[in-house]
Order: sequence, then structure tokens, then C-alpha cells
Amino acid sequence: MAAACVLGLKDGEAVLPGLNDSKKLSPKRRAGLEKAIRSSSVFAIAVAEPDEIDRVNIFQATMLAMTRCVDELAHALAAPPEMVLIDGNQTPEGRCADWRWPARAIVGGDGIEPAISAASILAKEHRDRLMIAAAERHPQYGWERNKGYGTKDHMEALRLHGPTPLHRRSFAPVAQATLL
Repeated sequence: MAAACVLGLKDGEAVLPGLNDSKKLSPKRRAGLEKAIRSSSVFAIAVAEPDEIDRVNIFQATMLAMTRCVDELAHALAAPPEMVLIDGNQTPEGRCADWRWPARAIVGGDGIEPAISAASILAKEHRDRLMIAAAERHPQYGWERNKGYGTKDHMEALRLHGPTPLHRRSFAPVAQATLL
């Protein structure tokens, strides 16, 4: 899951108060900020599917999702971004064939750069909604609670029920469950 955001293009307000790393915000605060970001900014969200992650590995799939996201954002803006700020220590530049924009990695960027914080919130909220929807189709995995993270209960459900099409086959516990 990746998101990209240009803050304030819809309402002229460049920074929303309270932006921070999505993991440091309460669900209620994150939901409120997501609504404000969506109404005041131009953004894009992209996903790498489980089979893509299995095929290219999780790191490359992340680079692919970022590339898709920025491409979609550039189309929405009808112009390429001058600079893409990325949370972390690496960018897709030289790692993803379709990446074509200048980029700068910022370690801890989701907590210090407002546009990255906003993107982090959008991605987290979108992913959480996908996990809640997945829980309706596959209730035994507890995705509405664990949001896809490998909790003890999720690992037990995987052992008892096996993997779903949403599970990455390259994830060791899924690979092991598949062998059973």
C-alpha cells in the first residue's frame, strides 16, 4: 500500500494541524485527519497485490506501489512532481523501471514531513478499510482487529484454516501452512 499527497491544493491551506505518523495517532484522530486530507488535497493511493509481492518480493512491490501512486498523482495534477518525498532510506529511483521523478528519502519522514504524514494517514486508513472488508469474507482471521498483522490469533487461524487468496504465499507462516 502506498499513498502520495500534495497538501492544500484544493483549499489553499498547506498544512493541516495535527498531522503525524499514522501509527502515532488514535483511530478517531486518524479518521478525522483523513477526511480533512481528502477534502483539501490532491492524492493517490496504490496497492501491490499479494501475487505481485510473491513474484517480486515485498521491497520491490513497495517500490512498484510507490511508482503507481506517483504516476496517478502526476496524472491528477496534469504535471510531474518537482520532488517526491519518501518515508524511509530508499526511493524507487533505480529500483523500479517506471520511476521517473526526482525523489528524496527521509528517515522518519512520516513524523516530520506533513505531506508524508498525510500520505501515511491515507494509506493506513485505506488499508484498514480493506482489512475490515476482508474480515467480512474471511471472519476467522480477525482482520477487523489485527489489520493483517501476524498476531498470535491470526497465526492460529492460518494454521487451522489455511491461507486465503489474500495471504502472501511468500510469507513464511503461509508457506508453511500450505505445506501441511
